Amino acid sequence: MSKIKLFDPQITKNEKRAITEVLESHFWASGTGAGRVREFEERFCEYIGSKRCIAVNNGTSALHLALSLFDVKNKEVIVPSLSFVSTAHAVTYNGGKVIFSDVDPQTLTLDVSKLEKIITKNTKAIVPVHFGGLSCELKQLQEICNRFDLALIEDAAHATGASYNNKKVGTHSEVVCFSFHPVKNLAMPTGGAITLNGKNNRAFAEKLKIRRWCGISNRKQSKYDITDIGWNFYMNEFSAAIGIEQLKRLDQMNKRRKEIAKRYSDEIFLEHKMPYNSSCVYHFYWICVKQREQFMKKMWKSNIETGIHYSPIHKMKFYSGKLNLSVTEKIGQEIVSLPSHPNLSDDDVSMIIRAVNQFS
Repeated sequence: MSKIKLFDPQITKNEKRAITEVLESHFWASGTGAGRVREFEERFCEYIGSKRCIAVNNGTSALHLALSLFDVKNKEVIVPSLSFVSTAHAVTYNGGKVIFSDVDPQTLTLDVSKLEKIITKNTKAIVPVHFGGLSCELKQLQEICNRFDLALIEDAAHATGASYNNKKVGTHSEVVCFSFHPVKNLAMPTGGAITLNGKNNRAFAEKLKIRRWCGISNRKQSKYDITDIGWNFYMNEFSAAIGIEQLKRLDQMNKRRKEIAKRYSDEIFLEHKMPYNSSCVYHFYWICVKQREQFMKKMWKSNIETGIHYSPIHKMKFYSGKLNLSVTEKIGQEIVSLPSHPNLSDDDVSMIIRAVNQFS
């Protein structure tokens, strides 16, 4: 019997056709963001409902570039410790100081009630994470950022297609970062995007276009100038071609993720598990178990792959310090990710539920 994968991108003949077309075109990549990359930007911008969209090569680059817009050097940036390390690394890349915050025990998104205690005169920005595809409490975050004059940069790596207050995630803040890694809801070989809103959207877009391509600007045929620092962060044509096809089915694939999550929520007996919310897109579905290592081994022997998302960043050697993030540390010892991808059959889901209830 084959393993049930934790993550598995859904592909069709349309993705295969699109890749062949790019291959045969001999136009595979351009730092200018032309071709299918531009088409993807336009389509994604329309889907999200944002003012502008800049495509990049991955979600880490999106965060890196987004933070570069706010000059965080020697400033403090608040991030949740329960996240992939890129959320913190992006601050470090820009010369900022990472300040870790705790998460809400029910949603595992940033605990807004604890933020004001760690905001100082040196705080520049807050980077919340829409954990597992569930939006954080943006209204309260925006109120805090307005009160303390802070930038709000959303890490929406898990949340492509998710909503908050009946509007797509990606429209609420000035800068929102997405990831299109193969395991994500909208899958590419590698890819990311930054959506822009607010009064600075045009100026930010121009800066990001220059910075994603080594600082190149004022290009006329083979001549160009360098007016800013930049990186090699542009998206390639293969990723864009796949992304265009994935975007056409994104709502359908997310609908299936929600159906699976609803069954987990209703049928898994554990007390501490991811809440069901129709606005969430369930990049993964998390549960908490006491004897995690033993549980995961039993699940593996039953041909079910599970994961850990995530080990707290503040416990990693590079970022280690004397912090008391009680909720994050408890969750970090118990959290387990279950498959929620749209390739799962109803029988697969039933098998996962039975195994969780048996082994937990």
